[in-house]
Amino acid sequence: MDMTTPAALAAIERVQPKKLVAASARASSIVVGLVAVAVAGSSIWYLVRPEPLLVQGEVDATRFDIAARVDGRVGEIPVDRGQNVEAGAVLVRIDNPETIAKHAQTVAAKVVAEAQLANINAGTRAEVIAARKAARERAEASVIFAQKTFDRVSQLAGQGNASQARLDQVIDTLHESERMLDQAKSAHEQAINGYTAEEHQIAETNVRKAIADIAAVQSMIDQMVIYAPAASQVYKRNVESGEYVSPGVPLVTLIDLNDVWIHLDLREDLVRSLKVGDRFGVRIPALADRRIEVEVKLIATKGEYASWRSTRATGDFDLRTFAVRAYPVEKVSELRPGMSAYLDWRGRP
Repeated sequence: MDMTTPAALAAIERVQPKKLVAASARASSIVVGLVAVAVAGSSIWYLVRPEPLLVQGEVDATRFDIAARVDGRVGEIPVDRGQNVEAGAVLVRIDNPETIAKHAQTVAAKVVAEAQLANINAGTRAEVIAARKAARERAEASVIFAQKTFDRVSQLAGQGNASQARLDQVIDTLHESERMLDQAKSAHEQAINGYTAEEHQIAETNVRKAIADIAAVQSMIDQMVIYAPAASQVYKRNVESGEYVSPGVPLVTLIDLNDVWIHLDLREDLVRSLKVGDRFGVRIPALADRRIEVEVKLIATKGEYASWRSTRATGDFDLRTFAVRAYPVEKVSELRPGMSAYLDWRGRP
């Protein structure tokens, strides 16, 4: 049959639309089937997949609340808020004129104590010994004179030429002279022997006490200048120049940005699968949801009461939380205390 004849061409034209319609119908059925399978698969996946368990934490860092150990007025604060300071940098200077004056008093007391010790070590002066010897000799002469007077009066009284009252008088004079001689002898011997060992010890102790008093006041003066304990950043200035401060009142607050960690409060059913040294990633919303790998370095040894929560709505028993510190594996200079951090606990590696 000639396919180029008009009759043949007309027959072909009638057959081709039917084939095209059938092919289009089969393609539509396949697409619909695939869509149905995809929807069913997605539904099943959403139904069986575990729900994400989001755990939120917070960036924290070492904080120093620098307080004074002495009272006085703030003389100078050479740092500003947000300023980075090195270890040993001057933070606050305190003025206290009373303490300075007390230091001068203790120094003067030490000079006096040392002079007293030097005097004791030097012993009794020769002039003093000579004066004590002369006093002893005068006392001895007085005793000799009193003894002679007593002898004469006693003889006269025995002959009836002297009254009893006169005899009693010379006896008292003799006894008084003997007592004066004993005192003069003791003073003379004391001058010769010098100071006792106990007096030396007392003088030495007074010197040591004066030195200790100076050290105590000097320590207070040293505390009038307050230094940064470590390289850090000034977070707060709690006082201004001219204000009166008391011991224990925080003057400056510092933050050590070289010691930053992520603080997490985890329920005890989550902590049981965690150990020191584990690593996982957290995301920081403040840094454009940047992922940071951290390593656990501290798990609290005791659960906290403040943040416990019931495990069920009906409350069969309670779960407490444990504080966890996770430090960045690599330093992130943009991290700041107070930034939020989160992760999917079930999806962590």
